[in-house]
Amino acid sequence: MGIYGAINAAISGLNAQSRALENISGNVANSQTVGFKRLDTTFSDLVSGGGAIQASQVSGTTFATSRATNTIQGDITQSDVSTYLAINGEGYFVVTAADDIVDGGTTFQDTNYYTRGGDFELDEEGYMVNQSGYYLKGFPLDPTTGNATGDVPEVLQVSRQPLAAQQSRTITYQANLPPTPQTNRFVTSSGAAGTDTLETFGGPPVLDATTNIDETYRAAFENSSISGGATTIYNDNGTAISVTLRWAKVPAPAVNTWNLYYASPGDAAGDAYKRVGSVQFDASGAVQTLTAATGATASGTESFTIANITVNGVSTAGPGGAGTTIAFGTNSLTQFATNEGTATSVEVNSDGYAAGEFLGIAVDESGRVNASYSNSQTRALYEIPLATFEAEQNLQRVDGAAFAATSTSGEPDLTGGGSIIANAIELSNADIATEFSKLIITQQAYSANTRIVTSADEMLDSALNMVR
Repeated sequence: MGIYGAINAAISGLNAQSRALENISGNVANSQTVGFKRLDTTFSDLVSGGGAIQASQVSGTTFATSRATNTIQGDITQSDVSTYLAINGEGYFVVTAADDIVDGGTTFQDTNYYTRGGDFELDEEGYMVNQSGYYLKGFPLDPTTGNATGDVPEVLQVSRQPLAAQQSRTITYQANLPPTPQTNRFVTSSGAAGTDTLETFGGPPVLDATTNIDETYRAAFENSSISGGATTIYNDNGTAISVTLRWAKVPAPAVNTWNLYYASPGDAAGDAYKRVGSVQFDASGAVQTLTAATGATASGTESFTIANITVNGVSTAGPGGAGTTIAFGTNSLTQFATNEGTATSVEVNSDGYAAGEFLGIAVDESGRVNASYSNSQTRALYEIPLATFEAEQNLQRVDGAAFAATSTSGEPDLTGGGSIIANAIELSNADIATEFSKLIITQQAYSANTRIVTSADEMLDSALNMVR
């Protein structure tokens, strides 16, 4: 190869080290870029022509290529922004870029990009866009089943509309009733026979085990019954209705039988409490039969359904007329002996809710985007997929710490990936201290190659001077 070959080798070394310097410079410049993946430099040799064995060959020239570090995760740091997201493990967020503004709304490109830059925030249209201008994509979720409605991710858009009210349909009830209730009537009567049961009057108005409780007999009823708990339900327009329940044990000849009532203040008929129905227990304390009152129906030993609950003039008789069900469930209503004399283990819960204003969104570990509302409700809106590739080192880098798929990277797989961490972002994986260490080596190697050129030049001068 000779002196000219030495100069060529040195020049190739200068070019290679220049490329390494360029990568180092870009890494340092992006050391604070969210989700940035640094580029390292790999050097390869080119063998010059010569003999068939190494003894007759020379080392040849070199060239530099960039080496991706996509698989090397940057540090994850916490953030106060609830929409910031980080990926712990493999995968990329699926994003796209804006295309145009049509009729005041943003349209998007058909091309998908992939990024680990998770500094997303909601814009004025409800899209989640990161600081590089990429819009997050996700699978829409069915509001009823919570399952994804398709297999192609869409640009994620969060509606800030209020959540409509939902009428209560079910009151889930659990309680244990004492065989001998310690009512005010029982205590003041020194436990005389039968005084633990409902006090009745001939009327008019009539108070017996089959009627509602007229306002006239409110005090007598409350003194001969026990509290059964309370809950809040909602009618079709979201108006809250406070439902207070009471139990009264039925007098003889009934055995182990109780009446269930709900308070109905302000009732047009003058009733203080409406009778829901009666429950008869067997000797073991389990529910044997349910018998519904007028305006209600019973379903086996599991529930009462009341056609219309009205409290202070507010009614549940909304669209559909399905009524409100008080559901006991299996073994949730019992009559076991206790030392309390009151209803124990009482749990009263109801579905339904009032209308709520949009408060914000949060993302859980499964990647679901959940909207929260002022009525304490949450709604799962989207599921964020993570894209993985068979050869992610072959992804094409594009502006904004993002990548595009190529023919050698493989198609994106949206079924795997790591986990999503909310209120966090992944920092650049470029470390300044490491880059400066590489910079020192690169600078010295570049200087050494220049010395080769200088030495070769001096040797050529010496050869030329031989003919003088």
